[in-house]
Amino acid sequence: MKIFTIGYEGATQADVIAALQAAGITLLADVRAVPLSRRPGFSKNILAAGLKEAGIDYVGLKALGTPPAGRDAARKGDHAKLAEIYESQLELPEAMLQAAQLIDMAAERPTALLCFEREAAGCHRSLLVEAILPDAERIDLTP
Repeated sequence: MKIFTIGYEGATQADVIAALQAAGITLLADVRAVPLSRRPGFSKNILAAGLKEAGIDYVGLKALGTPPAGRDAARKGDHAKLAEIYESQLELPEAMLQAAQLIDMAAERPTALLCFEREAAGCHRSLLVEAILPDAERIDLTP
């Protein structure tokens, strides 16, 4: 199985959609705890509308996002602290449910995980893939 990831840091919605289309993505899984953005085009409803117009489905999986302390650790570049915090997040019942849903969706169709950070290695989406899809081939897209 393949799973794709993409971060929109420094990108436009059009850039992200173009990268998703080039990779053949048909489902974008938004794994932000707070699906709002100061960057134009990346708040949940506006993003979902732009994706729909491009033929890409959108699903929000907020329980798979990073809690505030984890986001703070990510901003500070403390990946070890982020990993520790995020591991606890994934043990929550709602996160476990959404993780199972994500696994099923990704098995059925080309799926990309979306978060802010441009580099997946510094973002919780890399930790998410390692935790729930350890045997999947992770492909990090760059818009």
